[in-house]
Amino acid sequence: MPAVEVTWVVLNASAKRGAEARRSAGALLRHAKQVRVVLGKFRDGFLPAQYLKAKAFFEGLKRGDEPDIILTHYLQDRHQDHRLAAELTWNTWRNHLVLEYEIPKYEGDLAQPNAYVPVSEELARRKVAHIERYFASQRGKGWFLADNFLALMRIRGIECRAPSGFAEAFHSRKFVL
Repeated sequence: MPAVEVTWVVLNASAKRGAEARRSAGALLRHAKQVRVVLGKFRDGFLPAQYLKAKAFFEGLKRGDEPDIILTHYLQDRHQDHRLAAELTWNTWRNHLVLEYEIPKYEGDLAQPNAYVPVSEELARRKVAHIERYFASQRGKGWFLADNFLALMRIRGIECRAPSGFAEAFHSRKFVL
């Protein structure tokens, strides 16, 4: 396996959510060559009102290494913070492979993805267990259920005919081979 370097950015990093991100990154990426967790101090739910500060934050992120792949929220996500994070990602990294991930939640904004990664059932279940363990701040939300995460991966597995029946799916607007 090649050495992987990961930068994980959390924009709305209260003390609790920042600690969650650090613990999650430590557990999930323990075999990575390098892990850097960058925590923004933006108010949850108010990111668009902090546009200038957010744009400057993103400009600061692009200084340094050139990423091979960037994962961000779905550009059409109806949650205002997620949508702006995706917009600023595209504004900042125009010549990179950007994959937009999906989150099952209240807004009902799931769409038809166009990039699939089949995963084993074991990996799908490990992912869900990881999410449940490390993101306690989300547990009180009605959409934050193991069954929802597994169901979405099951549906995406059907769509791409994954041998295991499970897949992760992304939106890819520009994919250069």
